[in-house]
Amino acid sequence: MADVIEVEDALEEFQKGRYEDPDTGSEAKGKEDYRDYDAEARATVKEFYRLNHTYQTYDFVQRKKEQYLSLSRRKMGIWEAMEFLNNLVDDSDPDTDLTQIEHLMQTAEAIRADGHPRWFILTGLIHDLGKILCLWDEPQWAVVGDTFPVGCAYSDKVVFPEFFALNPDSQVSEYQTPRGIYEPACGLDNVHLSWGHDEYLYQVVKDHMPEESLYMIRYHSFYAAHREGAYMYLMNDRDQEMFAWVRKFNPYDLYSKTPVRPDVAALRPYYEELIAEYFPATLRW
Repeated sequence: MADVIEVEDALEEFQKGRYEDPDTGSEAKGKEDYRDYDAEARATVKEFYRLNHTYQTYDFVQRKKEQYLSLSRRKMGIWEAMEFLNNLVDDSDPDTDLTQIEHLMQTAEAIRADGHPRWFILTGLIHDLGKILCLWDEPQWAVVGDTFPVGCAYSDKVVFPEFFALNPDSQVSEYQTPRGIYEPACGLDNVHLSWGHDEYLYQVVKDHMPEESLYMIRYHSFYAAHREGAYMYLMNDRDQEMFAWVRKFNPYDLYSKTPVRPDVAALRPYYEELIAEYFPATLRW
């Protein structure tokens, strides 16, 4: 799984370097606070997005929804899913030796330290669990990275937009108007985003978490919208309101990773109690 971890880390560093505080418009952290990309890292990110933008077509998204959203692959609880996700850890990874559970706990603990509600803390704990798709042999470009709508014109606010020229949908005239197949202000619930861990986890947990949490989970990788303001014409008033929560969540996702390990054993009883407050013993995945 080394390639999965390396791409995830490179994408995370890319996102950190371009993130701005949504309230002030200024950079939440200076680029000097994070390692600079070397040429190889930049090439890795660009190749990831070349594949992502080439193959994430409207038809591909529909196939993946049909494949996974019956939620018939496995039954397991939230903590079991966290332990399952730990299979993604590679001890040879030069960027971090944290386990996936440790990363999730770091995010949740940062949210907890700022006094946010319990559902917000739990959202931080679970937000990346959809990445178990990687363990079911999905390629990285179909699991992680920034998301974007399919079935309508690509915004130049999406990272590396030049690669969309390689996507077969770029030759489908119906898809290449600003709204494409969608009605004005139709609401994001009616819009198909590129396939990945956000949508998958949203579908798994949508009956159990508050609406604010579900927006955070479903759209935290939709940077073109919540960071750049693209695709506003597809949103309804509720989307606009709920995206304030998406913007509130993202700094915790991006900046919580530190070398200080959380004490998983000591924290586990607290988080198992929190999980039980919102979730049944098992969920369908």
